Amino acid sequence: MSSWPSAKARRVFAALNRIGWHHDRTVGSHKILKKPGWADYPFSFHDSEELGSAILAKIEKRTGLKPEDL
Repeated sequence: MSSWPSAKARRVFAALNRIGWHHDRTVGSHKILKKPGWADYPFSFHDSEELGSAILAKIEKRTGLKPEDL
């Protein structure tokens, strides 16, 4: 069982900001996030979109986001 609850994209985006990611630029509907020491991360979700545990686990691998950060 996954430890990730489902969450709205706006909540995940806010959590990424709190852990040090910042919005660098927008390419189409993708927000490109940057954090020193990490590869750029294209955040491609709309604010009201519900993200499930599988997507959140993938975001964790690329950004270091943890369930407790939400």
